[in-house]
Order: sequence, then C-alpha cells, then structure tokens
Amino acid sequence: MKTLKEDHPASVMNATCRSREVLDRIADKWTALIIKVLSAGTLRHGELRRKIAGISQKMLTQTLRRLENDGLVHRKVFPVVPPMVEYSLTPLGRSLIGPLEAICQWAEQHAPEMAKARARAKG
Repeated sequence: MKTLKEDHPASVMNATCRSREVLDRIADKWTALIIKVLSAGTLRHGELRRKIAGISQKMLTQTLRRLENDGLVHRKVFPVVPPMVEYSLTPLGRSLIGPLEAICQWAEQHAPEMAKARARAKG
C-alpha cells in the first residue's frame, strides 16, 4: 500500500494517499450493499447471498474477505459440523452505515432521472 509522507495531509485527490484505496473500497457497489444488509444485524453467508440480488457466491466471498481484512466486517466461525460462520459489522464498519445509506437513498431517488438522461444521450 502506498503511503504519504507525514508532512502531507490526507487527500483522496493525491494518487499516493491511502485514503484513495479506502474510497475505492467503500465506493464499490457490493461493499455498499453488504454494509447495508449487515446494518440490520449478524448474518450467515447464505442469508447475505439471498438478500443481495445478483451477487455471485464468489463475489460475496471475495468482498467479505476484503471487508474483513480492512476491519469493516467481523467473521465468527463456530466449531460445529457442518461449519457455521456469521458476519457482522465492526465498529468501524458501523460508522459507514449513515454515509452509505445516504448514497443508496440518493441512487433510489435519482435513478429515473439518470435513466432519462441516458436515453436522451443515446439520441
């Protein structure tokens, strides 16, 4: 991961700032949807997949792994057969609920306008 010199303030406009990687992660649609679903509480992998239409098992697994590595999601494995795993938001992940909820609401409210603009642009 690239870092800034300590005498430079953090800025997503700086290509070498770590905040650029953070923005890339949280701006991902699957990240936003996983955070939104987990904001309601702890869920298992299959429950997450059923609640997020269109996500493949591979993409869900990869995104959960990245979110866990980034400290946004907690993965709890229970020592039972068959294995049982639950996912929940960490305090850091919970801090994203408000901002991502606002983006999701904006997308839902403005999707028709954007669809009309795209139709006009196509001619």
